[in-house]
Amino acid sequence: MVYITQLIYIKEGQEKIFEQFEDAAIPIISKYNGRLLLRIRPEDDSFIENGIDRPYEIHLVEFNDEQDFSNFMLDEERKRFLHLKEQSIKSAFIIQGRKI
Repeated sequence: MVYITQLIYIKEGQEKIFEQFEDAAIPIISKYNGRLLLRIRPEDDSFIENGIDRPYEIHLVEFNDEQDFSNFMLDEERKRFLHLKEQSIKSAFIIQGRKI
């Protein structure tokens, strides 16, 4: 299994556009043996300590292997909605890991 954690930072005022992208992209995950395990929208009081800005959302996604994740990223249907992602997301960090 491959685990992807994504910290997502949104451009101010673009939350609805981001939701449109998520509504299109999230269902595609399952086409590639993926599962959305967590989708968290943390509030300021959720943090005990932090050395970076608070992300708008945190996602944890599981794929059977790296090829499934790569195929998801290259999905043609997902690509049709990337303009929404580019319009709404200021930056994102993707952290890839494995269960130990």
